[in-house]
Amino acid sequence: MKPAAFDHQRPETAEALAALLAAGAKPLAGGQSLGPMLNLRLARPDRLAGLAAIPALAGIREEAGIIRIGAAVTHARIEDGDSPVALPPALRQVARGIAYRAVRNRGTIGGSLAHADPAADWITTLTALGAQVVIRDATGGERRAALPGFMPGAYRTALGPAEIIAAVEIPAALREAYWGYHKICRKVGEFADAIGAVALHPATGHVRIVAGATGGAPLLLEGIGADLARTARHPGTGALRLALETALPGADRVRIQLLVTALDRAIAKVVPA
Repeated sequence: MKPAAFDHQRPETAEALAALLAAGAKPLAGGQSLGPMLNLRLARPDRLAGLAAIPALAGIREEAGIIRIGAAVTHARIEDGDSPVALPPALRQVARGIAYRAVRNRGTIGGSLAHADPAADWITTLTALGAQVVIRDATGGERRAALPGFMPGAYRTALGPAEIIAAVEIPAALREAYWGYHKICRKVGEFADAIGAVALHPATGHVRIVAGATGGAPLLLEGIGADLARTARHPGTGALRLALETALPGADRVRIQLLVTALDRAIAKVVPA
């Protein structure tokens, strides 16, 4: 199919983008999610405002112990380590497993977060890393939303009608974090059926265990994380299953088993069983 007619503009400054957003334009990042929706006419915007030509959205920098990754930075750049500052190895590991290289060349970290597909990699990964999403409004003002609160549910975010994601901020100390990540897919390149992510940084006390591809927002297993921090040992599949069944009442047995397996394998990369 072909999309309904729309006007595509590519502002080159944040001010020009703000004017378009205020006029009702829909932002377009890499287009890897919005493009198919346009073709299927599930989305029918009158006007699109491309973000790729705005330098401020494509930069990566480190300041005051925080790594700031612009929303228009592609998965491929992260995969390749194309950055003026060292990125957490976890980001490169996750990026190289997203879809296919052609998708990674165009898809962006901000676009993935804004689309908020529960089975996407970045929303789970960045929740585990304690990231914050920097949100910019049509006046140029910024606010921050911590993960997992940024995504209240499937395909829903904290973004307002005239807001965009400007950047993602990650504590630079988590470059040294112990990291485990495992996703289960039917075949390479597809969205995950289950994701397990673990970030452990004893020096700062950061510990997060996150289940992704739950059908909704990533699930932060705080109790399991606290046990892991206290014992430095794998909690066991029984404890994982109980925590998931408690947090996801009504979930079918297959989904629970997939999530248990993904979490089990992710945790095993960080601590012994």
